[in-house]
Amino acid sequence: MSGSTTITMRDIAAALGVSVTTVSRALQGTGRISEEQVEKIRAYAREHNYFPNELAGSLRLSRRAPQRVIGVIMPQIAHYYFSTILSGIEDEASRQGYRIMVAQSDESYEREVRICQSFLKNRVCGVIVSQAKDTRCYDHFLHLQQAGVPLVFYDRICTGLNTSRVVVDDYHGAFVAVSHLVDTGCRRVAFYGSPMQLEISKNRYNGYRDALAQHGLHADDSLKFECDNRADAELLTPEVLQRADRPDAFFAVNDDTAIGILYTAKRLGFHVPADVSICGFTNGERAIACEPMLTTVEQRGDKVGREAVDVLVAHVEQRIPPDKVERRVVKTRLIVRGTTRGE
Repeated sequence: MSGSTTITMRDIAAALGVSVTTVSRALQGTGRISEEQVEKIRAYAREHNYFPNELAGSLRLSRRAPQRVIGVIMPQIAHYYFSTILSGIEDEASRQGYRIMVAQSDESYEREVRICQSFLKNRVCGVIVSQAKDTRCYDHFLHLQQAGVPLVFYDRICTGLNTSRVVVDDYHGAFVAVSHLVDTGCRRVAFYGSPMQLEISKNRYNGYRDALAQHGLHADDSLKFECDNRADAELLTPEVLQRADRPDAFFAVNDDTAIGILYTAKRLGFHVPADVSICGFTNGERAIACEPMLTTVEQRGDKVGREAVDVLVAHVEQRIPPDKVERRVVKTRLIVRGTTRGE
């Protein structure tokens, strides 16, 4: 049996020469079955990627036509960027005659796994997902694929699977932003980013590094920090700004982090942008609610959401073949405001 084929309890029973009832009892831990038999059945199930009871039932049901319901996994619904993506997803899904079922992983791998199981049980026709920060094992996404459920990743893509995805041009956005900082007189630009196992972090860091290199500057590793939220930025930034070789600019992975830097710099008596320039990445509502207003890279989350639905529905309706991967990139643009100097 192929390792990519979803199996049932009946398949396990046939392979091991036992009854379906015996397999069921062994997997559920019920009934009078020897420990040796239980372990043999469970080992076979693990080896062949057998789904737990709830999922197996949903797979049998999946032979019927799935509902016109799209499962959506958001890392954080309250986050401005993700909320704009969700708005785009909902609008486009409705326009194309689909409903959505939304769940929040809250940046938890375990919760993400449970959501995928729930989506299988509820027979969604496809899933749009941005993976949690701590996700490093992708079996739950692979199970969806094996069950014939199309996947489209957005923002944080899964590099371990060959799937369709919709992303913003993270590299170019970072390159343009850091080039602007250097063009306006900055020479030591600090980088505040997310964990580097995330593809968006790698792309934004590469854009940052290459922009410096193109302007004849070296990317100083001592100015590269894992920091992607306001609270952590407010804890980290005092130490960074009190260095003898302090940076004269910051490029942050998102607006919240940039605003944390801004708040801290002002509290310590620095003038922004005369002493320190700051650039974020999102262009959310908070970018114009701070003083001075934030220079930032606009991501166009609603466009990302609409494109993700368009790709997924094309997979569901088989206008894109199952073995074809669609990659779409949404362009960014730099919005120059008061936290950076005029050119």
